[in-house]
Amino acid sequence: MTSVPRADDIEIRPIAEAEFADWLRAVNTGFLRAPAPSEEEIEGRRRGRFIEGRYLGAFDQGRCVATFRSFDQELTAVGGAVVPADAVSGVTVTATHRRRGLLSRMMARDLAAAKDRGDVVATLIAAEYPIYGRYGFGPATSMAEWTVDVPRTGLDARWAGPADGGRIDLVDGEDVRKLGPELHERLRRGQPGAIDRDAFWWKANTGALRWDPTWKQPFFAVYRSASGEVEGMAAYEVDDNWGDAKQPLNTATVTWLIGTTPAAERALWEYLCSIDWVVRVKSGWRAPDDLLPHLLPDPRAARITTLADWLWVRVLDVERALEARTYEGQGALVLEVAGVDGLTGGRYRLEASPEGASCTPTTRSAELALGLGELAALWLGDESVVRLAALGRVREERVGAARKADALLRTSRRPWCPDMF
Repeated sequence: MTSVPRADDIEIRPIAEAEFADWLRAVNTGFLRAPAPSEEEIEGRRRGRFIEGRYLGAFDQGRCVATFRSFDQELTAVGGAVVPADAVSGVTVTATHRRRGLLSRMMARDLAAAKDRGDVVATLIAAEYPIYGRYGFGPATSMAEWTVDVPRTGLDARWAGPADGGRIDLVDGEDVRKLGPELHERLRRGQPGAIDRDAFWWKANTGALRWDPTWKQPFFAVYRSASGEVEGMAAYEVDDNWGDAKQPLNTATVTWLIGTTPAAERALWEYLCSIDWVVRVKSGWRAPDDLLPHLLPDPRAARITTLADWLWVRVLDVERALEARTYEGQGALVLEVAGVDGLTGGRYRLEASPEGASCTPTTRSAELALGLGELAALWLGDESVVRLAALGRVREERVGAARKADALLRTSRRPWCPDMF
């Protein structure tokens, strides 16, 4: 009888490029997809994504049973500065090898390397909530999805184009690859929580790289202002639903929509709600304080159908993270940050004003005590210290410190990450 392998007998190491197909099979297995990847998928993902040393695998008798990858990313902090991030993705442990510490070993290895590289934070999108808090990650942005009842808006009957002199044009994937990157750069530089999109993203999302047989070419709409400048863009799909009475009951589902001005967002949403045969519009992943409902003649036409945490952040360098963002108010705060793995943690004094901030280790008495996950949410401005204190996740060491911290750390708009990775 073959014994169950001990955790120490399972080797964790970076994979060689020749092992990519086995690694991808393990990823597909972990995500409950058809295990055997096609040659097109292997080549497409390998050619566009493989980075030597950043793909980890756990191997039991030569077979990959757990996976982990990371890559360089830029994350926008409050105020528009970008910080280097270690983006974590492709995390799986095969069901036959759970509860053996494989993820913990891979995570420790990756975060230590990220710290050595000088990354300020690590990021991920969590499929399951309870997993990543123990590694110092915390939900730092949220997302909402709205479903719009188009007939209730009245736009399907009366909209004839943007009222501001701009225009909407349908374009193809090649146009998107030309116009999209610069537009997205403008968006992300002013949107806390946004991340960069590389050339692979634009190719994969416009059909220039294709390996999934179920992939469907979306429609692409571009908004240009009256001056001719590209200020917005959307990708969307439409189903084919005629119901039982041969009446069109189609749904337009937004894959992504970006606008650098409220006028661009308004024009794109109004256009989507005016398409013939479309009776519902699903918004895709939006910020929870998105303008969408109030850009419609009747805001009640849009109802939230999904509301969830989205981007998770792990702070790797407290000093650089807190110095990178801006602050609308002025004040000083001493934080006791509890570490989880020896990489990050300690007591810090933050002195901040609209002109800049400094964060340094200190021996002064702490005013607030919190964990790394709570720090992540506060760093991007999405959480209230008072609320976290009520939940027992932040401890006031000095009375009134939570309200003082809120006045310093909260932002006027909520952070948003438009992307999955």
